[in-house]
Amino acid sequence: MRVFFFLVGFGLMTIGCTYIITYLNLLSFGYTYLEYLEYITTRLECYYTIIGFLMITIAIFYKGEQNDKHI
Repeated sequence: MRVFFFLVGFGLMTIGCTYIITYLNLLSFGYTYLEYLEYITTRLECYYTIIGFLMITIAIFYKGEQNDKHI
């Protein structure tokens, strides 16, 4: 289950970062850095980066159940 969350989180983070980098082209059209940040915070696909990062963090640091049924 942890591998699934890690891979899905990695995919979402990749998609989100791709859009953030793509939207950097707005700076060449005359947008300021503040306008750029305001724009990417309104776009849903840029939130995939945060969601993916949280999923990866949970997958890495979540301990889960300890099955101590050793014979």
